[in-house]
Amino acid sequence: MNKIIIFILINLMFFSSNITAKTQSAVAMPDSYSANVAKEILQSGGNAIDAAIAAQFVLAVTLPEAGNVGGGGFMTIYKDGITDFLDYREVAPKAAHRDMYLDKNKEVIPNLSVYGILSAGVPGTVEGMWQAHKKYGTKPWKELLAPAINLAVKGFIVHPKLASAINWRVNSFAKENIKVNFAQYFAQAKANAVFKQPELAETLKRIASDGRDGFYRGKTAKIISDFMAKHGGIITEKDLANYQSKWRKPIEMKWRGYNVVTAPPPSSGGIAVLQWLKMYDLAKQDANFSHNSQEYIHLLAEVGKRVFADRAEYLGDPDFYQVPVERLLAQTYLESRVADISMEKISVTEDIAPGLIESRDTTHFSIVDQWGNAISNTTTINYTFGSGVVVEGAGFILNDEMDDFSAKPGAPNIFGAVGGVANEIQPNKRMLSSMSPTILVKNGIVQLVTGSPGGTTIITSVYQSILNAIEFNMTAENTANMARFHHQLLPKNKIAYHEGINQEVLVKLRKMGYKTSLDNFGDLQLIINKDNKLSAASESGSHNRGVALVF
Repeated sequence: MNKIIIFILINLMFFSSNITAKTQSAVAMPDSYSANVAKEILQSGGNAIDAAIAAQFVLAVTLPEAGNVGGGGFMTIYKDGITDFLDYREVAPKAAHRDMYLDKNKEVIPNLSVYGILSAGVPGTVEGMWQAHKKYGTKPWKELLAPAINLAVKGFIVHPKLASAINWRVNSFAKENIKVNFAQYFAQAKANAVFKQPELAETLKRIASDGRDGFYRGKTAKIISDFMAKHGGIITEKDLANYQSKWRKPIEMKWRGYNVVTAPPPSSGGIAVLQWLKMYDLAKQDANFSHNSQEYIHLLAEVGKRVFADRAEYLGDPDFYQVPVERLLAQTYLESRVADISMEKISVTEDIAPGLIESRDTTHFSIVDQWGNAISNTTTINYTFGSGVVVEGAGFILNDEMDDFSAKPGAPNIFGAVGGVANEIQPNKRMLSSMSPTILVKNGIVQLVTGSPGGTTIITSVYQSILNAIEFNMTAENTANMARFHHQLLPKNKIAYHEGINQEVLVKLRKMGYKTSLDNFGDLQLIINKDNKLSAASESGSHNRGVALVF
């Protein structure tokens, strides 16, 4: 009899823990407005996709340096036990061509792909959110747009960090004599004061009323195309009408008993994250490195050289170029890549070739709803405040994603990444990205939802957050905030690091030949499920203003 009672009690405890996990929700967002709106949507019965859509449009209002309707992104989805991936990346306009940023001598024209109207690709965000809603949304579209419209009409209190970023960008454009209209729209945004955006509000109202056609056709599309024509841009009404987001199969791979669900091409991030994790395990073998030790940093930097050599050669838009995904992730290939890594010396950068015969003001958010569904969403206008060009009459900032193409083989973009033919400019092609929205699942239950902004450092932030959580068993708070480091092949032997890396370790790395520089990259937004209990964290720091909530 006692055995029966014990058996019943154990089963009741197991059932109770599962109920707790299923009724918990969590969000990790880059600002308080998006966090509170996502929470409200989830608490009112919406699912993770509903919350993501509402948050996306709120960020277009309250996080102008990265939140957007004028940009694009990637969404990794875990819904009812099924994985999915939405690619709403921008595309090159029809009039774009391979040499559009080169002078008569075939040299790259400085800043042409980074600032100004020619740096913009055709935006994908609105179409992406529309398709996500059609496939997975449960709440009315207008209801999900209402919070963003309200914040644009009535205004929101400007965070001091946002005010500082705006002031820096206004001054830098003036100092560099870059002729954009950013200051006209944003210079009046002051810390702790209300900031209203009436033109953006009207754009959002048209989107709320007419869905994707409220942006890609009709009045908004004409405003955009007329603005382009007036200022020498090349995006047309036809480019807008023809834009389509794409449902793709996410990359899924087993790692240490977890199913890692991550971004496929045209992201380089998913392949890179998996290569980094798998090569790390292969190279370290039975060694146990302490976190952020000299050996740990050196080994991961060596792996990073090889990851970025492959990225430059093989990765691009899969609709235009056959990306060898399976070969790049094959066990035998990864074993061959780490075979020549030495723990005593740095590999010669010039000898690291591809092995087969990506502002950082992107933004990210993570969501888990009461049913255990999860969203990992990374969205961007590329550099801080994108192109610096606001569409007059529509009130939103255009992206500068064209810089993520290879303007010329071997020429670095603003993040120092190089590329070749696979990522050359072609009409309607998606530019390569480093965005790496990732979800880890074990036994059908979401264990980790992670992602970050940061250009090419996105990949670093994501794979190191996974190692922090799994290899070092850190809490969500420590996983998000532990000091990170980054190396990407070029610049040669350079390691960028967060404050908090031990100075003695840095001295040892410099003695090996590394050049080190302090850099505040990334803004991790993550959720961890440990023992059927959710915890969430938004990376803190002088440049971040995120909020994480569990409820």
